[in-house]
Amino acid sequence: MERATQDETALELLVHGVGGTTPEEMLGDPRTVRISGDDTAAVFRRTEDADAERRPDDYRGKPVPEAYVWCNLTSGNGSRALWLLLLPFMVVNLAHWMRPTSRHRKRLVRTYGLLVRLVGLTLTVLLVAAACELALDLTAWQCAGTPDCSGDRAWLGFLAADASGDGG
Repeated sequence: MERATQDETALELLVHGVGGTTPEEMLGDPRTVRISGDDTAAVFRRTEDADAERRPDDYRGKPVPEAYVWCNLTSGNGSRALWLLLLPFMVVNLAHWMRPTSRHRKRLVRTYGLLVRLVGLTLTVLLVAAACELALDLTAWQCAGTPDCSGDRAWLGFLAADASGDGG
């Protein structure tokens, strides 16, 4: 099978763990520049690699390393940690934007796109189902099952247990 030639510069995305490594440590160079993002999350490159797309011959055969720094997504108050719920969706989004481009393998590219969309749909259904399960557990099982909680809430009357302990 003939491999398609790539005119684009390849990128290597480096992502730190929960320890919060700096971009300088990930890239192994004290001189880094922010390519995109903000103070919360950003992508960095070495200063000498900042204009890599304009010099593709310098990077032929080797990828340009980029460091994705996301440690500030969880620092601060506790509600900021809710960003971690979106982490699987961020990974699927990255997989979508990293899909291969090839003029000679259109079927492979379309299959890859279909699989990424299927994973995204599965994650969405999983998140919605988990939210529904949590809501049902809190209202129907825990609150409606005890007279102290369901007595003050008329809208739970059809689910509430009566004096004998049987359901409504």
